[in-house]
Amino acid sequence: MKFIATKNAPAAIGPYSQAVEANNTLYVSGQIPFVPETMTLVSEDIAEQTKQSLANIKAIITEAGYKVEDIVKCQCFIKDMNDFAAMNEVYAEFFGDHKPARAAVEVARLPKDVKIEIDAIAVK
Repeated sequence: MKFIATKNAPAAIGPYSQAVEANNTLYVSGQIPFVPETMTLVSEDIAEQTKQSLANIKAIITEAGYKVEDIVKCQCFIKDMNDFAAMNEVYAEFFGDHKPARAAVEVARLPKDVKIEIDAIAVK
């Protein structure tokens, strides 16, 4: 087992790792839309928050030697399902023709009161 950390994604704000690799599988912790350099929210806009959360995931998997096409599953935790269409548009653009399995659920509250948190599993 290997713990992954990069300065190109927000530092963990609790007792967890950005990602853990085990048996050629990378488990990426939920990424909120914080800008790594400032550890502040990118914006209040759901599209920008989604884009930043996905950029953070990409930075972590890149650090671990994976690529976006290696992602097999994501979970999207969204504060308001009314934002789903805007989130989904950014998500679809990020993945292009690659279509990992996904769950998308509305939740009552997320860390730091962000609008979205996304995690990922990647396999080599």
